[in-house]
Formats: sequence, structure tokens, C-alpha cells
Amino acid sequence: MLRKLMAWLFANRANNDEGSAGEPAASPPQASRAVDVGWVLETDKARFIWAEPRRIHRADPPPRHGKSVNFCPGVLDHEARLFEITCPIDLRLRFGRNEKGTPVLINADGDRSAIRNKHLNAMLAMVSEKEWRHPDRPVIQIITPYIFLSDEPVFMTQMPPFLHYRADPWPGALIGGRLPIHIWQRPMMWAFEWYDTKKDLVLKRGEPWFYARFETHDPTRPLRLFEAERTPELVEQIQGASAVSNYVKQTSQLYKVAQDRRPERLLVRKARARADEPPPAEQCQHSFGNASL
Repeated sequence: MLRKLMAWLFANRANNDEGSAGEPAASPPQASRAVDVGWVLETDKARFIWAEPRRIHRADPPPRHGKSVNFCPGVLDHEARLFEITCPIDLRLRFGRNEKGTPVLINADGDRSAIRNKHLNAMLAMVSEKEWRHPDRPVIQIITPYIFLSDEPVFMTQMPPFLHYRADPWPGALIGGRLPIHIWQRPMMWAFEWYDTKKDLVLKRGEPWFYARFETHDPTRPLRLFEAERTPELVEQIQGASAVSNYVKQTSQLYKVAQDRRPERLLVRKARARADEPPPAEQCQHSFGNASL
């Protein structure tokens, strides 16, 4: 009797899975191969000084050996997922203190500087000394107009440009961060912690300034990056996140509010915008179980 009951239950479950018409149950829709991420410039001035974010392309000569690092699948996959943002200005910055002992920033090039002090002061700021992570390490910030966004869950990590060799290294370290760009649309900051204040910080226009790496739920999916339209819906979301750190301690507590208020679609590709397409899968093969990149 028990065997008959179990057989009936299994048969009934199979019929339900096939659907009322006897057809196989519909499979869930498959996600597109590439994950779309957009970027916009949140500024109406000097937009031409801000370069398009670009996928890292190494200008190495052709490898001379089949075991060259150029063929390593781990290296290829890693570098194919890194995007670089280049520095918009030439600047030689010096740290000092005035007669009252207050920290100050000095444009060391003076009258020979490529950028006027009025405009430099509008984009550059020193974090209050009380808010430094270490009492002897000033923290400065340069405001950028770059905003990244997506319509599916994507986290963006800002990193230092560690693949770019500098004969004269920065006298400190870039302060990175990680954001859910499908929820939180805000301009990126270039934040720097100054370790050796006796040395000038030299920035050169066109050199790699920072990297962006994007994470998705499925690590095997490549990423397609393109310029997005600054739609009214996107502007409203950006304004919602603007300056909130002046009012609350942990801005992440507002992520739920931003998610609830965002429309279903924010990412609209700009007309005639060029897309940084992912490289062909065969150029960056890397296996994770049965999945191949």
C-alpha cells in the first residue's frame, strides 16, 4: 500500500511539473551574456577634460614564449575586468601649515600652474584634521563628476592604478571604496592619504588615476560599459543621494530608501555612445567548475 502511495505522489508531481497541457514547464528567462554598466558626467563645465573610462589595454610587445604571463588565463580575466579613469589635470601639490598651525594645501607650481587656483579650490579639499585616520597623515579629496549606474545588482570597487609603474611614486595611498551602483548613484571622489608630507604630490594629466572593478551575482558574465543618458529620472536619484553625508553618519542606512524610490529603469544608453565591449570569451578562458569565462 505504501509503495502504491509513493508511486502516485511521484507521478502526480511529474505531471504538475510538465504543466496542464502536458508540455514541459517553461524555463526562466536567461540573462544576457554581458552586464550593462553606464557612466555619466555630472557637470556642465569643462567636460572635455574628463576622459571616457576605458578598459585596461596593456601595450606590451608580442610575447616571445608560449608560457609568457600574457597567456595566463587568471591574468587575462583579471585585467579584462578592470577599467581605468585618467587624471584630468596637471598638478604639483604641497602640504604645509600656516602661522597658526592649520593645515593648508599649496599649488607648488604657482603662476606656472596649468590650473587657476580659483578652479582648483572648487574641486580640491582637505578633510578636517579631526577626521584623518592617522594624526600625521592628511586626507585630501578631489571631486570628480563620474557617476556609474546599472539596472541589475552591481557593486563597483574603486582601486589605485596598481598596474601603472611610476618612477616617482605618490607619497601616500589612494583610499578606495565599494558601492552598489544599482542603488546608489553619486559622484566619485578621488581620496588620498598623504603619508610623507615632505614630498609633493604630483599628478599628470592623462595618467591612470584610479581603477574601477565591477562585481555581479554571476562572476562568469563579462561587462559592457558605455555612456548613459542623464535622464530626469537619473537626475532625481542623483539629487536624492547628494550631500547626505552632511546629515547622517552612515549613508548606507539610506540604501533601502534609494532602492524603494528608484524607477525600474535608470540606465539608458546615450545615442551614438561607444560601448567598451568585453573581449571575446576565448581570449580570457578561465574555468570555475563547469562555467567558462
